[in-house]
Amino acid sequence: MQHRTVAELMSRNVVRARRDMPFKEIVELLRDNDVTAVPVVDELDRPMGVVSEADLLRKSSSQPDPSGRTPIPHLEACGRAKAEGTRAEELMSAPAVCARPEWTVVEAARLMAVQDVKRLPVVDEADRLQGIVSRSDLLRIFLRRDDAIQDEITGDVLRRTLGPAAEQVTVEVHEGRVTLGGSVDIKMLIPVIERLCRSVDGVVSVSEHIASPH
Repeated sequence: MQHRTVAELMSRNVVRARRDMPFKEIVELLRDNDVTAVPVVDELDRPMGVVSEADLLRKSSSQPDPSGRTPIPHLEACGRAKAEGTRAEELMSAPAVCARPEWTVVEAARLMAVQDVKRLPVVDEADRLQGIVSRSDLLRIFLRRDDAIQDEITGDVLRRTLGPAAEQVTVEVHEGRVTLGGSVDIKMLIPVIERLCRSVDGVVSVSEHIASPH
């Protein structure tokens, strides 16, 4: 099976901020490029962190309400430092959580989930910025056509697992939902087939109705 990699899904024209970029210029950078966050890079173009709208809003949230109705929020030391920061390296969330170009969608998605981030700078072997991949980029695999998914399952998964007996198994795909039918001679192969089908790019779910000898 050929899984799409981060390199195929990432955006290569990355808007970035230099470590010494002032607060106001960062706000303008986000506005002008219609993005909500940018990686902060050092002199060698290596990601140091990511500065987002949420990071910048700490500046406003830490200020007293002129009306006196809203209490000043209590900030931890790290939050106070960011609220008082004036340059990208003082405002960013660090360290940068990065991905590699050769990673699969699964690897990138798992890291996003574990680290609770919405995007990952993508770096090469020297940790230089190559691109950025977001949640929406990863979701693009689910736009894959049903016939492409069916062809991969039929021509790759089943033939690799069952050989000539692959013709005994039927495959239907509708909006990414896979339904398997037919029969196999070896019952223990059924969970293997189901697991491999679930790993095919674009598959939303697998429903298995394969018969086998008891």
